[in-house]
Amino acid sequence: MDGYKVDFHIHTTASDGECTPTQIVRQAKELDYDIISITDHDNTDGIAEGAIAAEAVGIQFIPGIEIAVVTEEETGLHMLGYYIDIENEALKKFLAEMIERRKERNEQLFQILQEMGYDISEEDIEIGKNNFISKPHIANALLRKGYIKEERQAYGKQILGNVRLQAVRKVKPLAKDAIEVIKEAGGTPVLAHPIQTRGIGRPGSEEFFTNMEKIIRRLKHQGLKGLECFHPDQNFEQSMRFVEMAEKYHLHITRGSDFHGKDFAEADKTANERR
Repeated sequence: MDGYKVDFHIHTTASDGECTPTQIVRQAKELDYDIISITDHDNTDGIAEGAIAAEAVGIQFIPGIEIAVVTEEETGLHMLGYYIDIENEALKKFLAEMIERRKERNEQLFQILQEMGYDISEEDIEIGKNNFISKPHIANALLRKGYIKEERQAYGKQILGNVRLQAVRKVKPLAKDAIEVIKEAGGTPVLAHPIQTRGIGRPGSEEFFTNMEKIIRRLKHQGLKGLECFHPDQNFEQSMRFVEMAEKYHLHITRGSDFHGKDFAEADKTANERR
């Protein structure tokens, strides 16, 4: 992608971002991006709007998604999917099941919050038309109702960091199943921000990279096609290690800002931009 300004990892109001797909596309055009991909969590609700906006302003748009997954050993990962057909029946069924799991999880969260003395329910959440609710949405509701003074306080041990709430886990699909459904929808599965992987050693240590390579090797056999080598959480040296792995296993190399905010000009820079 030499000579192209790209961002393959962007979130919108279709999940937990602050900009609509149209706003993202317009800002990207103003900032002279050549190619972008909207990759909202566990849904494709912003893709149609983004594609229309991109066509209107003349920017290349890749329909995408980000799916929270686990390996067979319960290691949490995130799987990006690019060039997906959002009308694919297998993908639609897969995502509908994930929505139901998220709904069940949120019902448990609200019940526990009520028992803890926080009068928060689904009606208090400011969400878009797709009804996507995540912990940041709940933190915002707590702030608006005066339970906290800053959103970050919501993640402390007294509220969302409480052991009871932490124990409420969304049932995540296996990485291999997400890879399969992305490919079934004509897409390209790419492992997101590998440095964020937990439970395999201190991030950036030799133990970490050894275990990460084992995971990538298995995912490659399961159909993985790419690796997000450039991400704001990965410094230059770490990015180069992931580039080496991508080349070793013949994987596409991607970059993304993982942007969630209002001003796309403030998207966190990746290592190849900072170098």
